Amino acid sequence: MDRETTNKYLKTHGILPESRFGQNFLCDEDIIASIVEIAGIRKGDRVLEIGPGIGALTRPLSAMEIDLTSVEIDKRLSEILREDPDINAQVIDSDFLKLTDYNPEAFDIVISNLPYYVMTDIMKKLFAECINARKMVFMVEEEATARIDASPKTKQYGPLAVLTAVYGVYSEELTVQGSCFIPAPRTTSAVISLTRSEDAKALNKEFVRFVDTCFSMRRKKLTNSLKAYPKEIVEGAYSKLGLDPNVRAEELAPEVFISLYDAIIN
Repeated sequence: MDRETTNKYLKTHGILPESRFGQNFLCDEDIIASIVEIAGIRKGDRVLEIGPGIGALTRPLSAMEIDLTSVEIDKRLSEILREDPDINAQVIDSDFLKLTDYNPEAFDIVISNLPYYVMTDIMKKLFAECINARKMVFMVEEEATARIDASPKTKQYGPLAVLTAVYGVYSEELTVQGSCFIPAPRTTSAVISLTRSEDAKALNKEFVRFVDTCFSMRRKKLTNSLKAYPKEIVEGAYSKLGLDPNVRAEELAPEVFISLYDAIIN
């Protein structure tokens, strides 16, 4: 959908973008085509799209031989998508963060334009539940990439960076200017891709909670954040892994969190 088509569609359906849902509708056909290509979708794939909006990505995805599920928080838009003859998808009317009645382990690909205010929560839910997806492609605010692809011992390094690294290989694919959206946001966006690696098998809901716990008191020693676990088990894990008793969570590489989780929880 280009700008003219998007404006016409919005006018025809009486759609006014909702700021509470972070709605900025992508209207650049080259960017849309690039995102679909980056996703590396194969025939027969099960694809999860979060936040289809008015279907800029849903339309080209619908033309592919795939099983497409689109989750839309805005009931107005989900109803319009269901009635659109160009949309071939199971459209779920729900806040994805509250969605429980779905089969997350079945998806091969995840695609989403992530509003900044829910980006972290949605990514954590995906890492906890969509454990078999081989690739995830997100549109995020460009400044958010610093928290997603952060290194240990930096200010931006936290649970999201750890979980992203555990999931797989991060790549920043495209920069998208505000002029590519209606309405145009004041910020620049980035299209990023995550490709699943062997370490992703460590991901589950409990591991995500564990990593969050480790950073709950990030300015203090990690042992302060782990007081909910038996002291002797934590001390044994530290000894096994050769960790300094004074180490802080922000100093540990992502793979160390996997080993620490295995030593304490498993």
